[in-house]
Amino acid sequence: MSTILPLTGGGNGNGSGSGGGGSGNSIYSSYNSRKRSEINWNSINSIQGGNNNSRNNSNGLYLMLKRLTKFRSMDFELAFWQLTYLVVAPRRVYKQTYHHKQTKNQWARDDPAMLLLISGCLIVSGIAWSLLNQYTFLQTILTIFLFIFRDFLLFSIIISFLLYLISNKLLLSIPLSINNNNNDDDNKVEFSYSFDVSVNSFFPFFLTIYIGLLPLYNLVIRDNWICLWVGNTLFLIASVQYVYVTYLGYVALPFIARSELLLSPLLPIFGGYLLSLLGFNISKFILQVYFGK
Repeated sequence: MSTILPLTGGGNGNGSGSGGGGSGNSIYSSYNSRKRSEINWNSINSIQGGNNNSRNNSNGLYLMLKRLTKFRSMDFELAFWQLTYLVVAPRRVYKQTYHHKQTKNQWARDDPAMLLLISGCLIVSGIAWSLLNQYTFLQTILTIFLFIFRDFLLFSIIISFLLYLISNKLLLSIPLSINNNNNDDDNKVEFSYSFDVSVNSFFPFFLTIYIGLLPLYNLVIRDNWICLWVGNTLFLIASVQYVYVTYLGYVALPFIARSELLLSPLLPIFGGYLLSLLGFNISKFILQVYFGK
């Protein structure tokens, strides 16, 4: 009270004078106005912060694509580390998801280095498959284009969009709304994060099919049951890897419940695999579709 009383008093130390009272009132009014302004600005900042969170969630993929030409800002070492652990220990890749949310205010990464590394791997594999099939230069370019834009990017976007819808409709836990100012977007799956998970899941699949089939090319196209089993088992392994890495990506989010639903594709995958052993060579069929041989 000792710091407030002088503000409410007059200019000569008493509050009885009209001039002093006016001065005191004006000082007090300016003090109150300043406090109200601070409160208003704090409220506006909190609202803008919530809007920024929502904007970051919706534009995360755009920001990552925007940085595609900024090579100096990309962390290729971290991306290479993540690609390695996606194969040997994929759970470790998602352990830093919460840390990324705390530091970047979004679950998804904003570094396109992994996109470029996987695209580079697809270029190499496209050249290898083209040499194996004795393609011309234009056929090689077309193969690389289809590998990157159809098999990788388009497929990842479609899967991420479907899982984005499914996860936000079926897999979210019901949060307790303690503070009315909390942003609901913080407890929803970002589309950019769904795209990240699809990109992560594609890499083990790529190694198993695009690279693993190369040395087995002349084996899996033969018409006998052993070759059929080898080729179909390779596709089984790749499909299970894709589903499992996807599952780990959504389990890492603290607001996801019923994540076991993401493992449900394993049932038709195993069922289809068993049926294919009766005489349908998946590898031979896929190679005929891709290369016409």
